[in-house]
Amino acid sequence: MNTHIKQIAERLRGLREAVNLTINEAAFKCGISPEEYENFESGHSDIPMSFLCEVADVFGVETTSLISGEEPHATGFFITRKGTGIGIERNKAYKYRSLAHGFRNAKAQPFEVTVEPSNRPITLNTHPGQEFNMVLEGSMQLQISGNDLILHEGDCIYFDSSRPHGMKALNGESVRFLALII
Repeated sequence: MNTHIKQIAERLRGLREAVNLTINEAAFKCGISPEEYENFESGHSDIPMSFLCEVADVFGVETTSLISGEEPHATGFFITRKGTGIGIERNKAYKYRSLAHGFRNAKAQPFEVTVEPSNRPITLNTHPGQEFNMVLEGSMQLQISGNDLILHEGDCIYFDSSRPHGMKALNGESVRFLALII
């Protein structure tokens, strides 16, 4: 796993220890199994962005703090210039760029996501809340609760993210989309 994921895992462990919780207690609060929580904390397992948003919400910290180790300070507005933002490369196929990392107490988490083509099957995940995706370039297959949907550049979708969902790039090309986790 890459260095960035290991750093995030260390911050997860540090947060849990700072609030004096066991892995079992933290996992329960986040609605996942202790084994899954321990895998995320170890830095040996991919950490879904939705899980980081959930942990931040449950423990009352900023998602940015978990991702970067820095505290956001803006309260009136925050500008993210083209090509900037905090980048998170979960694995070689998924790259996230946080677009509101400097805004304190953001009610939603916007990300620019780039997914490389892969022959692997779609991995489904769930998280509390809702999600909005808008394809900026390329095409993707999105599965939501057993429905296979195809989205092309300019298409968008809003959905209940507690339903199993996942996606992949199509046509052997990268897909880039805006993801808003609410």
